[in-house]
Amino acid sequence: MDKIIPICNNNEFRRAYARGKCFVTPVVVVYVLKNRTGNVRVGITTSKKVGNAVLRSRSRRVLRAAYQPLAPRVRKGYDLVLVARGKTPHVKSTQVQRQLEKQLRAAGILVKEGETV
Repeated sequence: MDKIIPICNNNEFRRAYARGKCFVTPVVVVYVLKNRTGNVRVGITTSKKVGNAVLRSRSRRVLRAAYQPLAPRVRKGYDLVLVARGKTPHVKSTQVQRQLEKQLRAAGILVKEGETV
């Protein structure tokens, strides 16, 4: 399995917020934007609205764990920004994974399990 390439620069996050397509659920918000690198890059953010540092860290861990099994099925050439919401630290990663799968399928960047990426 490929290593997840992170989005680190603030301007890349801001580009995803400004130009990306947004998919919202009570647990996670996903911004999807086509990029020119040919790789899938993922950024995970949590605001202070989520809670204290412990809850924000848990939110990031839950989002990372939920994305990991879906990563091989995501089409190449997209930036994904996963934003934690207030409920994120209080749910299990499997529940977040189901929501994330629905959102990525709605975005049209998740291939079916039999298909090749």
